[in-house]
Amino acid sequence: MSRVKRASIRAIDLVDVLVYLLVLGTFTQLFPQVISESFLVSVVTSVLLKLMLELILWTKGRILTVIRDTSSRRIRVSAMLFVPVFGAISKGLVLWATDLVLGDAVHLGGFWSVTLLIVALMLCRAAVRRVLH
Repeated sequence: MSRVKRASIRAIDLVDVLVYLLVLGTFTQLFPQVISESFLVSVVTSVLLKLMLELILWTKGRILTVIRDTSSRRIRVSAMLFVPVFGAISKGLVLWATDLVLGDAVHLGGFWSVTLLIVALMLCRAAVRRVLH
């Protein structure tokens, strides 16, 4: 019998979503360009941000692995040049995904407000994880 790997939700994933919800709620209060129509929309946005940021962190990790493990100088330099490009692309992906899933129910602002939001999310996530460990 083959083993099927099930997707499971870990406690730290729920903590991340709660942290993202708090940060998003703070941003909606402090920045007028960040809009969420309701609490439920904020919860869905937080889950979506968790999924998107996990994908982005995984991809950045793969790029950094290529930089660290490759022996080809050309590939290493190309990967290093791609890191900031991917950073910009990832912000656009977050905006696109929220628009696709939630439409006009949420507005995260423009590039700079999303960048600030993502930095705040990652810093708060790291701080909470540090406290928990």
